[in-house]
Amino acid sequence: MMRAVRFACQLSFQLTPKTQAALKQESHRLEIVSKERIMTEFNKILLSNEPARALYLLDETRLLDYILPELQALQGTEIIQGQSHKDNFIHTLQVLTNISKASDKLWLRWAALLHDIAKPRTKRFNPKVGFTFHGHEDLGARMVPSIFRKLKLPLKQPMRYVQKLVRLHLRPIALAQDIVTDSAIRRLMHDAGEEIDDLMTLCRADITSKNDRKVRAYFRNFEKVEEKIKTVKKKDFIRNLQPVIEGNTIMGTFGIGPSREVGLIKKALKDAVLDGTVPNEYQPLYDYMLKIGAQHQLKKINKNLDNE
Repeated sequence: MMRAVRFACQLSFQLTPKTQAALKQESHRLEIVSKERIMTEFNKILLSNEPARALYLLDETRLLDYILPELQALQGTEIIQGQSHKDNFIHTLQVLTNISKASDKLWLRWAALLHDIAKPRTKRFNPKVGFTFHGHEDLGARMVPSIFRKLKLPLKQPMRYVQKLVRLHLRPIALAQDIVTDSAIRRLMHDAGEEIDDLMTLCRADITSKNDRKVRAYFRNFEKVEEKIKTVKKKDFIRNLQPVIEGNTIMGTFGIGPSREVGLIKKALKDAVLDGTVPNEYQPLYDYMLKIGAQHQLKKINKNLDNE
């Protein structure tokens, strides 16, 4: 049954009404199929060209009831005092569509699927601001392990990767609405680690609205954050490539003043760091500095600098 949905989306054909009705009628049969087999097919669906269309079909045929009911819980809107919220199921599938156009990474698509998974549990109504979903990113991150465990998905790196992106998916958007400082960007980059680029891809995909003016404003602000990340990366990269040993240490070690030899040693240290032949750490560079100094007939006179 799931394969019928996958083929329809992979090969771009329609299910006949009779077939679709049969899938809906027999959807309960998924209960006798192992989670491992279900996930093998579901992951292929997520990696298809039209994963969102497949999810709609899984929902229409009730197959999704037996795969990921937490996703179905996102469906629907509510109106109170004339204020409503968007259908988070439709929004999630739009984010999945956006992600599928930007990346073919399976677990990034999973992050798109689960990024708002806790919104039903965190939904509150405030007469002054309307519906809120405060903390849905943290609760969603806490839900990820149980969802992965239930579905027999990998519980190590893939799960931690999805959990991290779900937890952080609001951070870049929040930064975009405020003054973007280097320190705030560095904290974000530290928390995201190697997943910073995937996080930014997810956040960009998460910008959906029927209001074109609002979307354009979000993208303008978001681009400021992306540019700031590039700037901070460049600045930190350059800073990290500056040898930790400076001219004063060279002069103090060899008992010399500003001179041609100091410049040559500094250049040798910098070349060693850039070439990766010596790690940018004090002791290895210090030992290398002594070696280069000896080549210039310089001798160490200050032994106290050995353990700085």
